[in-house]
Amino acid sequence: MKLEKEQILKKIGWLLFYLYIIFLSYFLFFSERYGRSHMSVDYRYNLELFKEIKRFIKYRERIGFENFIVNILGNVLAFTPYGFLLPLLNVRYQKFIWILFLSFLFTLTVELIQLVFKVGIFDVDDLFLNTVGGIIGFLFYKLLTYIGIKSKNKAQGGKQGVKEEK
Repeated sequence: MKLEKEQILKKIGWLLFYLYIIFLSYFLFFSERYGRSHMSVDYRYNLELFKEIKRFIKYRERIGFENFIVNILGNVLAFTPYGFLLPLLNVRYQKFIWILFLSFLFTLTVELIQLVFKVGIFDVDDLFLNTVGGIIGFLFYKLLTYIGIKSKNKAQGGKQGVKEEK
């Protein structure tokens, strides 16, 4: 029964992951609201780390609150589910280094697609913010795992390492 429940949860996890990737792809490549309805004529890129972040902070009043939040916080929050869901789906990705590497690699792929297809801007600040988002998702996963283990131990009377008897 426990194995069957785990398989169902795994399938739900994969479904959530695929839905997340679909929604993220829409917002990154196709959303008209974020200027993705047409391709740019020129390649647009920023290769200077923190340049756009500083600009958004400095000119936040002129840029507007929504644009500031979408660019800074949105880039972090958009990739938080990635760092949270991967360790749920595969034991291999329950290590920090894997999430750091995969978050960066996934973000680099997204930014390169934007550059090649001239949709959006290749921005190293986005690489940084998105990778931070993946790390935050992973830390949230670790926190929930820790809380789950603590509450399970408390429910078992504080005994760690106790195996269930059949």
